[in-house]
Amino acid sequence: MRIWAISNQKGGVGKTTTTVALGSLLAQSGQRTLLVDMDPHASLSGYIGVEGGAHGSVYDLFGVGGNPLPVRTLVHGTKWDRLSVLPASAAMITLDRQLGTRPGMGLVLTQALAELAPDFDHVLFDCPPTLGVLMVNALAASDRLLVPTQTEALALAGLERMLRSLSMIERSRGKPMPRTIVPTLYDARTHASRACLAQLREQYGDAVSQVVIPTDTQIREASAAGVPLASWPAARRGGLAYRQLLDELLALPSASVTDAAA
Repeated sequence: MRIWAISNQKGGVGKTTTTVALGSLLAQSGQRTLLVDMDPHASLSGYIGVEGGAHGSVYDLFGVGGNPLPVRTLVHGTKWDRLSVLPASAAMITLDRQLGTRPGMGLVLTQALAELAPDFDHVLFDCPPTLGVLMVNALAASDRLLVPTQTEALALAGLERMLRSLSMIERSRGKPMPRTIVPTLYDARTHASRACLAQLREQYGDAVSQVVIPTDTQIREASAAGVPLASWPAARRGGLAYRQLLDELLALPSASVTDAAA
C-alpha cells in the first residue's frame, strides 16, 4: 500500500485538487484508493460529497472523551468505483487542545491504516495548512510527501515552512521522507510564473516534479460540480497534466510504511 501526504503550509495552492485528481485517476486505473481528509475545513469531504458530521470522521479515531471508533466504520464509498473517503469534520480543529501532550497521538493514523492495508492499494492524505497533531499523523503514516506549490513568489514561503516542519518529523521518524514539490497554477504567459518555476528548479533540483500543473479554469469547474478530474473531460489541459504527474510519481521508488512494518 502506497501512502502519500499532500501538504503545504499555505492555503490556495491546490492541495485538495491534487488529492482528488490523483486519487480519482488511481481509482480509474483499477487501484483501490482511499482519500483521507485531514483538514477540519473538510474541503475534500465536501468535494466528494461525504460529510463527516453525519458519517463520523477522522476525529473519531482519536478517542477523545471515549473509545476510538473502528476505522472501517468511518470509511465510506463514493459514486466512483474503487474510490473511498475517510471524511473530516469541524470537531477536528479541537484535537490539539483536547489531546495536549497525551503520548502516542502521533501514530493514530499509522495504526489505523495498518488495519486497512488489505483493503486499499493507495492512500492519499489531504493535510491542513498548520503543523499540529493532524499533520504530524499524516506525515508519520506516509511514505512520500507531495507539496503542491503555486508558481508565485509568495508561495515559496509556505514551501519553506513546510520543509522545515518535515525536517522535525524526519528527526522523530529517524529516517528521511521522500518528497516531491509539484508546481501548480502555472501560467507560462506570465513572467512571475516562469521566474518562480525557474527558482524552484534551481533551489530544489530533482525534488521538483518534471510535470507542471497549469492554470485551467475547468479544474475549478470540476471542483464546483463535485466531479473528480478523471470524470471531467472538459479539463483537458489540467487532466493531462495530472495523468502525467501520476505516471511520474508511480515510477519513483517507494517503500510503503505498512510494508516496512511487516
